[in-house]
Amino acid sequence: MQNNYVFTSESVAKGHPDKVCDIISDTLLDTFLEKDPSCRCAIETMAGENQVVLSGEVSCRAMISKGEIEHIVRETIKDIGYEQEGFHWRTVPILNLLHQQSADIARGVDVGGAGDQGLMFGYATNELAAAQMYKSPRNTKQDDLLCGMPAALFFAHRIEEEIEKKRREGKAPFLLPDGKCQVSLRYENGLPSGVEAIVISHQHTPDCPRLSIENIAAKVIRHIFSPFFSLKDTKIFINPTGRFVIGGPVGDTGLTGRKIIVDTYGGAAPHGGGAFSGKDPSKVDRSAAYMMRWLAKNIVAAKLADKCLLQVAYAIGVKEPVSFYINAFGTEKVPLEALRRYIMKNIDLTPAGIRDRLDLCKPIYAKTACYGHFGRKPEKDGSFSWEKTKFAKDLKKEFL
Repeated sequence: MQNNYVFTSESVAKGHPDKVCDIISDTLLDTFLEKDPSCRCAIETMAGENQVVLSGEVSCRAMISKGEIEHIVRETIKDIGYEQEGFHWRTVPILNLLHQQSADIARGVDVGGAGDQGLMFGYATNELAAAQMYKSPRNTKQDDLLCGMPAALFFAHRIEEEIEKKRREGKAPFLLPDGKCQVSLRYENGLPSGVEAIVISHQHTPDCPRLSIENIAAKVIRHIFSPFFSLKDTKIFINPTGRFVIGGPVGDTGLTGRKIIVDTYGGAAPHGGGAFSGKDPSKVDRSAAYMMRWLAKNIVAAKLADKCLLQVAYAIGVKEPVSFYINAFGTEKVPLEALRRYIMKNIDLTPAGIRDRLDLCKPIYAKTACYGHFGRKPEKDGSFSWEKTKFAKDLKKEFL
């Protein structure tokens, strides 16, 4: 097993064209869930120059007019910050092609089965907390270190969040909504030890001096990385093409579900292939992936393993999973088969059981659409419930 290497993950801004679509899809999902917690949604969005297209399936006991749906889409685009020629929240044409869910799918879901066949993964690692042997953090909350996420993705998300914060606070009026970043970390003995490279590309106004973008980026990078690593030997690239004025859906067509690696583990763990955004929790693509993350994080939080990968698979219309797999990459402190049997006996992995355990039938999904579905703090409204670690106490009691 290779222990010394460089690993890269990326994150994207709220105004990235694919994220615009994810946010629209999840905001509409939340609207339907507010009206009917048992609604069924699979909402797909496409956004291009002067065009938003909504498609997919919806079944809801409460009617939502096309006018209301269009208003929600426009307000979402406005909140993201698009008021530019070619994609303006007030004037962009919206084509609504949403239709009723297939009765053939509904008959299996209505009796508690999975909404589709598929396989889902969950992952957690303690590498971010363990890496503090290299440099003790300053002003860093312990919760952040114990988020159980791959370090490169953790930092990439923080960069994009911080840039977005400065843009919204008016501290960088020359920044426009689109952007992305990439973080490459050096690993020694399997733990992050330094920053190899950082790439930040962010949309800006035509008259923005390059130095202004470089200064903002430098402040963000120092703020995020100084508690952890020295950046003395880090290669830093800011808008490496030299110009990024044409962006968002004008520059590149966006689609729901095209940033699934950004949404999950930054490439550090497998992905089953199904997207999350726009899907209600009867869709195991979403709910079972959340459940696998919850289990993996609790296993690591209980110190039963230093990192953990789970896989579950379902057949359409069938309640119980057809398979459930655990891999701890040799870091396990207890027999994995015993752990697997304990989970199968004590945790309901049916779609309904997952929804009940994580309380997923709430309008909590717009918050998940950017900066990752995992590694976030649970909130009082029930969002990110899959990040809670109370189950770790039960695991410790059983195995330690």
